[in-house]
Amino acid sequence: MTVWLVGAGPGDPGLITVKGLERVRACDVIVYDRLVAPELVDEAPEDALRIERDRLEQDEVNELLVALGRRGDDVVRLKGGDPFLFGRGGEEALALADAGVPFEVIPGVSSLASVPASAGIPVTHRGVASAVTAFAAHDVEGLDAEALAHTPGTLVGFMGLAGLERLAERLIEHGRPAGTPAAVVSAGTTPDERVVTAPLGAIARAAEGLPTPALVVIGEVVALRASLRAVRRSAA
Repeated sequence: MTVWLVGAGPGDPGLITVKGLERVRACDVIVYDRLVAPELVDEAPEDALRIERDRLEQDEVNELLVALGRRGDDVVRLKGGDPFLFGRGGEEALALADAGVPFEVIPGVSSLASVPASAGIPVTHRGVASAVTAFAAHDVEGLDAEALAHTPGTLVGFMGLAGLERLAERLIEHGRPAGTPAAVVSAGTTPDERVVTAPLGAIARAAEGLPTPALVVIGEVVALRASLRAVRRSAA
């Protein structure tokens, strides 16, 4: 009996790891997030029990994984991106460890770099940005905006679309230039991917109407997108 905490990747079902897909194909139970590609859920055996996680609170998910693991099932907890990067996989792993239930983490391709890359934005680039900072942006007022504004390199905000206008305002108030290149990537790596770019001071208006999930990228690397897109188009 084992619980496998598996990263499903950023959206494109082809971006799950080989090891992750092997576990999905061999599981007795699969507990999956709403944003996981349906094609990956369909890879589970026909007789596997399928449980969508989104109707459950996190404590209920923890209890469910413990109960299923104790029952002797091979359980896959399929999570978008990587389990340990804004995926609450650490909480689930601690619950399993406290209960004495064996588990293994199978890392996934995180949206941190893969979604910007899909949009033609390298989060680091020699001579432009040698560091990247990821942060959860759903609680804009709770952020240390002053520290972020003065953090060198690229900023990547998860869950930041709803509060994007206020996020930009706070960063600018604390010294990040309003003209800093910024981008929002919606549904990155999927056929529905949409990308908008604009200076930081105008990015919220440019991104109006974009659906979630979306990633916010702020930094000079965003300006490289135009050149990289031109090369990709000419090679197509």
